Amino acid sequence: MDQSLIPVILAGGKGERFWPLSRQQRPKQFLSLDGSGKSLLQATSDRLSQLAGDPAKVWVVTSTQLAEGVRGQLPQLASETILAEPEGRDTAPAVAWATLEIAKHYGEDAVVGFFPADHWIADQEAFQQTIHAATQLAATQESIVTLGITPGYPSTGYGYIEQGEPAGTFGGLPVYRVSRFTEKPNRETAESFLATGKFSWNSGMFIFRVGVVLAELKAHAPEIITPLSENGIAAYSQLPKKSIDYALMEKTQLAYVLPAAFGWDDLGDWNALERLLKGDAANVELGNHIGRDTNGAVIYASDEDEVIVTIGLEDVVIVRDAGATLIVKKDRTQEIKQVLKLLQDDPKLRHFL
Repeated sequence: MDQSLIPVILAGGKGERFWPLSRQQRPKQFLSLDGSGKSLLQATSDRLSQLAGDPAKVWVVTSTQLAEGVRGQLPQLASETILAEPEGRDTAPAVAWATLEIAKHYGEDAVVGFFPADHWIADQEAFQQTIHAATQLAATQESIVTLGITPGYPSTGYGYIEQGEPAGTFGGLPVYRVSRFTEKPNRETAESFLATGKFSWNSGMFIFRVGVVLAELKAHAPEIITPLSENGIAAYSQLPKKSIDYALMEKTQLAYVLPAAFGWDDLGDWNALERLLKGDAANVELGNHIGRDTNGAVIYASDEDEVIVTIGLEDVVIVRDAGATLIVKKDRTQEIKQVLKLLQDDPKLRHFL
């Protein structure tokens, strides 16, 4: 364990692709999706509390709409460590604001790590070893360390990080300078990335020293850090919507990547349950299901008094929750967000959001 790491959980997302289980007041990070009984947010907090050595050292950035739910899920946190954004402005303002607030409490030499709330980690021990190595690098060098997930297949759903020159070994793990960040590729490009052995998936996890990132934000994203430094949360409405990748990581010369292999999934949509839970079964079943000639289905029913019956179906997702039913082919789950816009436009159905 490293006592000096201050972990920050990014928990402001909506998780719309997990509708209808994920709703406006019950987003994805509040759900238990792996059968453990713990929500994604609670599991993330537990992981990071071990790294920090003290549950009270964990911070959360969320929205004003979700802050009460976060407090209910994580009652051990002090109210001052739950930062509620008045409006979502993507990850760069969230990272900048949290870093400024942590600087007030711990000073500019503190090492901070940012972690999305919706990640699933298989090997907790390997995860801790990896974060310890990243913390060691961040504490001893001018660096912004990102974790690159060793690809298991040529994914077109993740951004990629290309390794540059080797930068030494920390905590027994090799570290490289970042050569470049890339957007989500097509299949052919993803396959070419994997063939080189130099690319990893961009996990969205970052570790750095507070003073290093504040200086880099001043150099590369003054439109974000300056208003926040001068006016705090009151400046939020004037901040641009930018990801931390776009605002800082693609511009800084201090980016390092630590390739990681601890079993990871970002649980982006319902198909993630198949990756986590299927095993040798014909279908993934969370709830009562009777099926005939049904294969490759993901089936979720939240009410134990209800049953889903299927005949002759393949490669579909079926979810039943609180009066709403979703039926979608597995290769079209990305379109759920567009359907929710149709619900929003219908006054009679808007309450299902």
